Amino acid sequence: MSSSLQDKVVLVTGGAKRIGAEIVRTLHGAGARVAIHYRSAAAEAQQSVATLNQARADSAIALRADLLDTGSLPQLIANVIAHFGQLDGLVNNASSFFATPLAAIGESEWQDLIGSNLKAPLFLTQAAAPWLKATRGAVVNITDVHAERPLKNYPLYCAAKAGLSGLTRALALELAPEVRVNAVAPGAIQWPEGDEFSAAARAAIIEHSLLKRCGEATDIARAVLFLLADAPYVTGQTIVVDGGRQIRL
Repeated sequence: MSSSLQDKVVLVTGGAKRIGAEIVRTLHGAGARVAIHYRSAAAEAQQSVATLNQARADSAIALRADLLDTGSLPQLIANVIAHFGQLDGLVNNASSFFATPLAAIGESEWQDLIGSNLKAPLFLTQAAAPWLKATRGAVVNITDVHAERPLKNYPLYCAAKAGLSGLTRALALELAPEVRVNAVAPGAIQWPEGDEFSAAARAAIIEHSLLKRCGEATDIARAVLFLLADAPYVTGQTIVVDGGRQIRL
């Protein structure tokens, strides 16, 4: 397997920080030209662009968009095309994650979690579809092991990711044969930025996995690279990257 994306153009949503940033670095390292979407992490996005363009001229751009504003999504795709002239891959990585015990769920929580995790990937893929069909490209959605095994106090997030998992299969059907659509479902890779999981809770999660350790952002990035570059006969599938934890959930 060559794992080459030479001269391909890939848009990564939420690509300025955390797992998204590692996906960007990995795809760029495989030869891709990358469009880094961000909403508020402008400094991180611009720093990433500067570093990548220093390594390879005109190989990265940063584009700001609020993915909850569905009407702005076609313009995000248009901006990628205006700069690079093509689109070969879309990685729907951007995601909101926070607890919503049943009694606390309101319209704003619904709009945020469903909007970022399900609605935005749908409408962004819709906007990207003509360009992806022209290049026989691919979509990779970042779902979650909790799409299949719900996490207590996170019903809305889990429902959104379950929807994205189903959408992955549905879009594979809709966009075939020109465009492949797959997903990567991370387990314990990077803990949320906050105190939502105590040290004891984190230890219990790791102990419950078969490999007895936390994963790395590179584990997710490599799975994304595989689906974009080395899996021409794979579509409608989800690769679970969780150290075997889902087996025991």
